[in-house]
Amino acid sequence: MTLASKITLSRLLLVPVFAVLAIYYGHSVADGAPREWLRWAALAAFITAAASDGIDGWIARRFNQRSKFGAVIDPIADKSLLLTAFITLTAVDWGPNDWHLPLWLTALVIVRDCIILGGIVVLHYTGHEVKIAPQWSGKICTVAQMVALGWVMLKWVPFSPIYPCMVAAACTVWSGVDYVRQGLRILHESVHTSI
Repeated sequence: MTLASKITLSRLLLVPVFAVLAIYYGHSVADGAPREWLRWAALAAFITAAASDGIDGWIARRFNQRSKFGAVIDPIADKSLLLTAFITLTAVDWGPNDWHLPLWLTALVIVRDCIILGGIVVLHYTGHEVKIAPQWSGKICTVAQMVALGWVMLKWVPFSPIYPCMVAAACTVWSGVDYVRQGLRILHESVHTSI
C-alpha cells in the first residue's frame, strides 16, 4: 500500500472521531455547559482530515503513487467526511438559537450525491466507460460546502449560517446540473457513434 493510500485511510478513520467529538460537544451545548475543548478537537479532526485530501493527492502525483485502490478509496473518504459533517451539524445544535446547518441544505447535498452516483451506475451498466474526473463546479461546490461547515464549527455568531448555506446550496445545484449534463453528453455521444 502506498503512502498516499495510507493517508487516505487515515482520513477515513478520522471521520468517526470527528462525529463523536461533534455530537458530544452538541450535547454539552444542550446541557447549558458547552465544553469548548470538544468543539476545538472536533474542528481539528475535521481540518486534519480535509487537509489530508490535498496531501494524499499531491503525494500520489508527485511520487507516482496513483493506484486503483487509491482511486476508489479517495472519493469514499471525501464523501464520508463531508456527509458525516453535514448530517452531524444538522442534527446537533452547536450554539444558541438553533446554531446548526439547515436540514434542507443537508438534504440537497445528499440528493445531489445520490443523483451523481445513480448516473455513474446507469452509465456503467449501459456499457459506457466512466472516467471519474472532478469538474470545476464540483471543486467550487466542495469549497462552498466547507465554508458553510466551518461557519457553524467556528461559531461566527454575529452572522447567521444561513448566508454561507445559501451560497453552498447554489453551488451544490450548479455542480449537480453540471455533472448531469456531462452524463447526458456521454450518453448522447455514444448514441451518435453507434449509428
